[in-house]
Amino acid sequence: MSVTELSASPGDLRAVAEQSNAWPFEQAKAIVARLKRTPKDEVLFETGYGPSGLPHIGTFGEVARTTMVRHAFRVLTEDRIKTRLLAFSDDMDGLRKVPDNVPNKEMLSEYLGKPLTKVPDPFGTHPSFGAHNNARLRAFLDTFGFDYEFASSTDYYGSGKFDATLLKMLERIEKVMAIMLPSLREERAASYSPFLPICPRTGTVLYVPITAHDIKAGTISYDDPETKERVTLPVTGGHCKLQWKPDWAMRWAALGVDYEMAGKDLIDSVKLSGKICSALDGTPPEGFNYELFLDEKGQKISKSKGNGLTIDEWLRYASPESLSLFMYREPKAAKRLYFDVIPRNVDDYQQFLEGFPRQDARQQLGNPVWHIHAGHPPKADMPVTFQLLLTLVSSSNAENASTLWGFIGRYRSGVTPETHPKLDAMVGYAINYYRDFVAPTKKFREPTQAERAALQDLRDALANMPAESTAEDIQNVVYEIGRREPFLDAIKKGKDGRPGVSLDWFNMLYQVLLGQEKGPRFGSFVAVYGLSNAVAMIDGALARSA
Repeated sequence: MSVTELSASPGDLRAVAEQSNAWPFEQAKAIVARLKRTPKDEVLFETGYGPSGLPHIGTFGEVARTTMVRHAFRVLTEDRIKTRLLAFSDDMDGLRKVPDNVPNKEMLSEYLGKPLTKVPDPFGTHPSFGAHNNARLRAFLDTFGFDYEFASSTDYYGSGKFDATLLKMLERIEKVMAIMLPSLREERAASYSPFLPICPRTGTVLYVPITAHDIKAGTISYDDPETKERVTLPVTGGHCKLQWKPDWAMRWAALGVDYEMAGKDLIDSVKLSGKICSALDGTPPEGFNYELFLDEKGQKISKSKGNGLTIDEWLRYASPESLSLFMYREPKAAKRLYFDVIPRNVDDYQQFLEGFPRQDARQQLGNPVWHIHAGHPPKADMPVTFQLLLTLVSSSNAENASTLWGFIGRYRSGVTPETHPKLDAMVGYAINYYRDFVAPTKKFREPTQAERAALQDLRDALANMPAESTAEDIQNVVYEIGRREPFLDAIKKGKDGRPGVSLDWFNMLYQVLLGQEKGPRFGSFVAVYGLSNAVAMIDGALARSA
């Protein structure tokens, strides 16, 4: 794959990066400042994943965004400091409820409270439900080529990697309680302990009052809620786990995490965990709180509900790069994560890619494709837009790739699936998107009398144009035909000073001719679709409304 070279030389790259206000650089600068206060030989980036449900795009987004910050940091430090990205799974958490989007729900309900790595896999493909969800996450991250290390809470607790910090947590239990208790409701505060014993009799994660702490022995004691017997367990070796806020803090301190971002809904949790981390002699990581993803109803997406888009769904309709662009954009603004955002991100990605070679170094480092491709964006080579492909499918009812390639080949001589494999993939995406979302909602509206007259004039004008007319020639004719009431725009003037044409004219063309609200530039569409086909399409619309 050929790439577009950066305008700046390697020696100037750092200087340009230090002046960039792109959000990954702003985040990376905070880590650089942290190292000046406390020098280290290695910087650890972390992302967290709760495998109580199937991974969703929000999970991917956190890894993608953290990877962008990591790359920005490497540029700022000229790769002189080792970095690692740890994708940590909280798979020792107890199963609190059965997700809505999994099979064998009745079977799962029998394992409520058990660690996720002790719950059977409802899909029957992995040793446990936790292992299944972990595998789904890793498989997807691997398809993107992320450089990360996977970590399992079950493995880390059981292997003793957290033992020293767990003992310190026990030693400083009073400080930890003083931090946590003010944040809890009175009823919960009365029985709260940061330690959750794993019942040796049932294997369940117990939320029970702790009757005693023995710092010297490194144990806690509790009364079994069923047998009423006093049970004493070591806090080490996987016999206990921590409530999630102390757990987060313990992990930061134990592993020396330098950077971790989190959703806006966790702002208070980040603050509490940071205080606990400090109480354990750790330094809370740098990071920021990103806004949440919303479904089509404006509700927060959830792994257990399965609302919003899944990873696999996005990739059925669009490229991985378009998904990365969605994640890059405005991380501190709430965004709808639904099917209708896909076309814009596909085409915007191509526009950013096409603009990259024309930019200076400062602009390039603010271009999303520089961050998406870790400083080496590929050369742009996409002859048509995704929106145009969708419109071609819609206008021709061509739900097969060969028909679409017939249009494309006529419009761009020499462009084939073999010469443009990414375009071939986009053709498949467009067909899938049309079948699932455009076709079911396709609804033609009848033109008014004034619109019928304009359509007739457009039909005649197109019929008289030479077959070799360019997209620009066609667009000029379409624009001129629309320069009439009720489509005149008195405010927006044309190049000749005459009144311009409102968007209502172009919207009408798509609503009446194609049964959709909007579309690509009409001249470009006709150039690809063919003048004779466009004339026939107008004839059909006029006949339907006669």
